[in-house]
Amino acid sequence: MTPRGRTLPLSLPRRAVNDVLHFARRIPTVPVQRLVDVSRLAAARRHLTTPVGWCAILTKAFAQVCTDVPELRRAYLRFPRERLYEHPFSVASIAVERRFEGEPGVFFANVPRPDEMPLPELEAAIRAYKTRPVEEAFRLSLRFFRLPRLVRRGLWWYLLNVRGSRKAEFLGTFGVSAYSALGAESLHPLSPLTCLLTYGVIAADGRVPIRVVYDHRVFDGVAVARALTRLDEVLGTAVLCELTRLATPAAGAA
Repeated sequence: MTPRGRTLPLSLPRRAVNDVLHFARRIPTVPVQRLVDVSRLAAARRHLTTPVGWCAILTKAFAQVCTDVPELRRAYLRFPRERLYEHPFSVASIAVERRFEGEPGVFFANVPRPDEMPLPELEAAIRAYKTRPVEEAFRLSLRFFRLPRLVRRGLWWYLLNVRGSRKAEFLGTFGVSAYSALGAESLHPLSPLTCLLTYGVIAADGRVPIRVVYDHRVFDGVAVARALTRLDEVLGTAVLCELTRLATPAAGAA
């Protein structure tokens, strides 16, 4: 007898990813990459008593760039007329892998104003999304993705096309997604947001590829190239100074 397979219903995390891809594939996105030397940041991190992950470091740095470059806080809206909406501050939407009902899935942790948070506080906020019970950390998302598909897709369309403030509140102003901890990187991840920040594995010489995938309807690649240059500067100045201050007590005690 020929073995038969089985049919599986879509889990809530799979519904979420399918909804994201349904709308993201309609957006003309382009990736722009810059190699950044983070060797001094890596050296400062080694002296921290409380670890701060690269996700927190790069999220804060990019949010600071978004404060300086208002184009990065803009979103394209199409109803009732084509226009751009500019949010007054950044909201990071960080992709987090969690197990839910026995299956791994991707959830999105929204962190408002990450540029104003001290790095240990930002790291604690991200870690809380990774460790708290899924039903508690992502209660609103689980309720949303339990809705029928027709209702979900209608709400998605409304958030993406009608109300810019609601889009920023519920979906974020920029996304963060990376697999570098697993030794891999995504070359062109899809997102319904204007910007998505991703980064690769840090090489032996301390350089790391940092990539921004952007919505070409909102601005052009040269703006992203300048933003990545500014990101390099922020990492080497403000963020490095903060890490050095955090590491100083541990370095002195040693």
